[in-house]
Amino acid sequence: MRKKNTEIRIIEGIEIIDIAEEGKGVGKADDMVYFVEKAVPGDVVSIRQLRKKKNFAEGVIENLERASEFRTKPFCEHFGTCGGCKWQHMDYDAQLRFKQRSVGSALERLGKVDTSRMEPILGAPQNTYYRNKLEFTFSNKRWLDNNDMGSDQALQLNALGFHVPLRFDKILDINHCWLQDEPSNSIRNKVRAYALEHELSFYDLRNHEGALRNLIIRTASTGEVMVAVVFAYASPQQIDGLMAFLKAEFPHITSLLYIENQKKNDTIFDQEVVLYAGRDHIFEKMIAGQGNTAREIRFKIGVKSFYQTNSEQAWELYKITREFAGFTGNELVYDLYTGAGTIANFVAADVKHVVGIEYVPTAIEDAKFNSALNGIDNTTFYAGDMKDILTKDFISQHGKPDVVITDPPRAGMHADVVARLLEMESPRIVYVSCNAATQARDLALLAEKYDVVRIRPVDMFPHTQHVENVVLLELKTGEVIA
Repeated sequence: MRKKNTEIRIIEGIEIIDIAEEGKGVGKADDMVYFVEKAVPGDVVSIRQLRKKKNFAEGVIENLERASEFRTKPFCEHFGTCGGCKWQHMDYDAQLRFKQRSVGSALERLGKVDTSRMEPILGAPQNTYYRNKLEFTFSNKRWLDNNDMGSDQALQLNALGFHVPLRFDKILDINHCWLQDEPSNSIRNKVRAYALEHELSFYDLRNHEGALRNLIIRTASTGEVMVAVVFAYASPQQIDGLMAFLKAEFPHITSLLYIENQKKNDTIFDQEVVLYAGRDHIFEKMIAGQGNTAREIRFKIGVKSFYQTNSEQAWELYKITREFAGFTGNELVYDLYTGAGTIANFVAADVKHVVGIEYVPTAIEDAKFNSALNGIDNTTFYAGDMKDILTKDFISQHGKPDVVITDPPRAGMHADVVARLLEMESPRIVYVSCNAATQARDLALLAEKYDVVRIRPVDMFPHTQHVENVVLLELKTGEVIA
């Protein structure tokens, strides 16, 4: 290997052996690790080096010397500029292979877990149009690519789409997004056209001014659609004009809402939601129970509700969770980080009782509503900080669980919660995680009393690095069960 030109730092013959989380290919040469934009494992490339540190460097492909067998043509016109779907230049079967390897590596390296019996990752049967929720951003600072420069397009700076990576104030105007099925693209494009025609100002992310801020679209397997427009500094006439247009243009919208958010950040959880037309929620559905207990249950979804964004794979994830738990019908189950009670209500027909705990009070209200909606009377829900609620007194009052299901946020479980699980000594723990690294950290702590007996990743987000993982832990033989 040699440097072809030391001034512009072209480096030849870099073989890509792995792929990093942010979608960059990983190569090694001369004790240096190279992170290469848009490279695929199996590629051999010449790179133009952009940045160099002590032990690694970053670069872009100058010449594709040999294409990987895993390389495929990206299907989206926005690939490489948009921050989403960064793995779509790699064959989907290869994506699954590298996700499985990533999970196994994290569990082995950080958790000292034996992954020799890890089960095959469950791939998504649908790897486009799989999301049930997208949030788009309005901006008066559109991202301009090389094709825009010097053209009439460069004069039109308003955009409705997604943030460009590492540029909080630049928005890529999206023509067609492959993540969410219709009517998502039609609604977004019609809203943009209306705003431009009626000269509604797009939000300035630096100066915090402008009428239009965000557009949220939720769809459901029931066929219902929710649209929420987030305004910033808009007049009542501007708000009514756009909302009336949406109602007339898309009469099948189930829930049409708007929010006025003039804060410096985009979060809407503390903002008032105004119902313009329809109802303030939509319904999602799922088959719960098994055999004679199998039936359809429904979940109420509001604009602020948490629900897994891939409905089809969420069902598969919950089925694996239920299978790992090994219910016999008489178990007391603790569902930690229960959210809107989706897992709790999903498994309720298979157990004696479920106790759900969640930090967000509004989510717990959704969980209670969903139980009542489906006639489920063997669930109890509590809102509060997990480490404060899950105390010895709480366990004494509600009983020691036969199974604990825990599905924490990306940061994993608080050390106090892990300590309480070790004290509690439930026979089985099913740990669902969206971050194998923090899951591995927690598994290392639980290894004091628990063995990992089953592992199965689930791909919820095709063409991205994200992956869910389900782990079954069993209390070690010889441990005292009170």
